[in-house]
Amino acid sequence: MKQKKLLKYILIAMIAGILIGWAFHSTLTAVQITQIASYFKIVTDVFLRLIKMIIAPLVFATIVSGLISMGKSSSLGSITLKAMSWFIGASFISLLLGMGLANLFQPGSGMNLSIPKEVVDVGVSATSLSLETFITHIFPRSFAEAMANNEILQILVFSIFFGSALAYVQHHSEATVIGRIIDELCKVMFRITDYVMAFAPIAVFAAIASAITVQGPKLILDYSIFIGQFYVGLLILWTILIAFGYIFLKKDVFRLMRAVREPTMLAFATASSESAYPKTMEALDKFGVPKRITSFVLPLGYSFNLDGSMMYMAFAVLFIAQAYNIDLSFAQQALILLTLMITSKGIAGVSRASIVVIASTLAMFKLPEAGILLILAVDQFLDMGRTATNVIGNSIATAVIARTEGNKHDLAEEEGVVTDTLVPVNRLADNS
Repeated sequence: MKQKKLLKYILIAMIAGILIGWAFHSTLTAVQITQIASYFKIVTDVFLRLIKMIIAPLVFATIVSGLISMGKSSSLGSITLKAMSWFIGASFISLLLGMGLANLFQPGSGMNLSIPKEVVDVGVSATSLSLETFITHIFPRSFAEAMANNEILQILVFSIFFGSALAYVQHHSEATVIGRIIDELCKVMFRITDYVMAFAPIAVFAAIASAITVQGPKLILDYSIFIGQFYVGLLILWTILIAFGYIFLKKDVFRLMRAVREPTMLAFATASSESAYPKTMEALDKFGVPKRITSFVLPLGYSFNLDGSMMYMAFAVLFIAQAYNIDLSFAQQALILLTLMITSKGIAGVSRASIVVIASTLAMFKLPEAGILLILAVDQFLDMGRTATNVIGNSIATAVIARTEGNKHDLAEEEGVVTDTLVPVNRLADNS
């Protein structure tokens, strides 16, 4: 399905989902609403399962293929350093923006909630989230286990070892059978991705219809100020990210935004970064980013560069403190920012990741965990915005790193290193 057609169908599906969900919410009983929503959820779950089915082999194949294309070049260390520097900087800016806007808008002030004397079960467990757990979790006990659980960071680690070893072997001998198999696997996985993405509009319709059927438009109206302030923050964050992208990409940054419209819309509608991963890779490919860079930076970004989620976590923690009339000093807020900076790096692969990190932070700073219940009701609508922002942030980061690696890419070609066949980064402007 052509990109423009798929984007059009996704927009139609979103509008249809809102209208159908609204109609069901207005006319059906509570029991019927639950039943209808469960039917919609089946469609969404099937689509997300199909996405999960292709993510692990796609990440493995593209990373290994990219490392083989780098050959003996020193690009890997340079790309890693640039990527992590960008991710840390973007995370800090996102957290700082979230806290700044929470202090400016004061979204929780006026609620005057009493701090509960008893512990309230919010249905979220944060006990397993720690820096120690995250660091040990990075390294897989078994590649098969990592593939089965779709642990992107673990797959990334194994793929780096495997790809580096395969690149070394191929450099000291003729092209190996394994190398050719990996290249063919990439082609097969991208074809499977096309098949799965054909179902995207149906899944988008089901996801939107399910949410509106259960919660209705009234919930959005009740939380409209909070939701509106958060989306204003996302708009500011988009502006900042695009501005930084403009420094490196110049006018090409706007072409990049057009290129990633489809995966951004898909991420927004499904509230799933995984659903947008294959299309984001494809969009960056068409934009002109070499696969060797996309296949490495994008999975890394999925673990370390969740700009929208970072802003949301800072915004939500302060909102909850304000709702219970808890005054946080500048020093306390700075400590919360640093804590979120560290703990948020362990959220990849954790179910309801942002909520888990927020719950962990509340417990750490003795803030009422019952405050989680205030945001759970509208978390689906907030998740849509932050997930789309994550896609934008990772796309810009990947394109910028590719642009800064452009000269090295050309130098590697002159030295005889095997590279991929995509458009060289220094000619991105000519690839319209």
